[in-house]
Amino acid sequence: MGNDGSKFLSLLDSFSTSIKENSISCYTDDQFRRRFRMRRHVFLRIVEALGNHDNYFQTRVDAVRRVGLSPLQKCTAAIRLLAYGVPADNVDDYVRIGESTTVECLERFVTGVYTIFGPQYLRRPNNEDTERLLRIGEARGFPGMLGSIDCMHWEWKNCPVAWKGQFCRGDHGKPTIMLEAVASYDLWIWHAFFGTPGSNNDINVLNTSNVFFDILEGEAPMVQYSVNSTSYNMGYYLADGIYPEWSTFVKTIPMPQGEKRKLFAKRQESVRKDVERAFGVLQSRFAIVRGPARSWHMNTMKHIMYACIIMHNMIVEDERDIHDGNFDYDHVDNDTPSAKVSHGPHPLFLETYMQRRAHMREKQIHHQLQADLVEHIWEHFRHENNEN
Repeated sequence: MGNDGSKFLSLLDSFSTSIKENSISCYTDDQFRRRFRMRRHVFLRIVEALGNHDNYFQTRVDAVRRVGLSPLQKCTAAIRLLAYGVPADNVDDYVRIGESTTVECLERFVTGVYTIFGPQYLRRPNNEDTERLLRIGEARGFPGMLGSIDCMHWEWKNCPVAWKGQFCRGDHGKPTIMLEAVASYDLWIWHAFFGTPGSNNDINVLNTSNVFFDILEGEAPMVQYSVNSTSYNMGYYLADGIYPEWSTFVKTIPMPQGEKRKLFAKRQESVRKDVERAFGVLQSRFAIVRGPARSWHMNTMKHIMYACIIMHNMIVEDERDIHDGNFDYDHVDNDTPSAKVSHGPHPLFLETYMQRRAHMREKQIHHQLQADLVEHIWEHFRHENNEN
């Protein structure tokens, strides 16, 4: 019996070793991309970074000199939970990991991804990024545009009963947590604010988020551009009708009258869908944020959401030049930018803070900018038709 037991353990070790070696190498590049939601070198980059950051993602040997789980097994288990949204015990037949270990792998994986890659892939737009976003906005008919903003809900299945009142809203019926995001044309998510109870609406989330903290503190790149011969010094986001009439938002025109306003509403609603597309792609790539969340703790859900957004941005960066139909960033009048961007130290005083806040919420500028954009889009439309 002793020899039979030793043979069984030896066979089990060899079987586990073959799984470790073939867990990612058995797929073609297309198969790997479809199953792991990213190309092979991106996944291996994450595995290597986690191995250098956390000893948990390194191969260890136990007291009887048996090799433990490999970093590939642990990261593969976490990725499959994120990509497919399946229960933790659903991956044991593929990577040979128990349920409790899989949950631990997931929590350490998302925490490590957020810690390592967050400063790079959840950063605010710097001067170079802002100039590129402004050039793209100009080419799409919206000078001064930095992206589009909106919110989405993530259902919380295991929300504590005592908290359900503050996380439920009548139009959803189930506890949810809200994500506020700003996305650009390439679906890169530049701003993510997650954690507001689902009983709130987009305005409540806006009042508590940090989307405009850099402007209020004087740390945002200074933007200068002109629309219809009118100069402006603050970029804006395209938003839907619920958002307030601030100088930092450009909303559509409800029930537009006249050809100019109808054309503006059509263009604005078309471009504003960037953030909706980003939400759809994020949920398609990582089904865990599409289905009900099974986590018990808010911090775990935050790390999961932010890790999915970070990996989403990593995939966008990696695949930006291989998809047909994506915007051509290299041919958008790089030599003659239509807007000026500068950045410098700005000491923060209460009076200065209040002035910036009042300027950011100026309704008159909002209406003036909207009217100038209506004329700007109409003139470009006429010019294009005359050329054709």
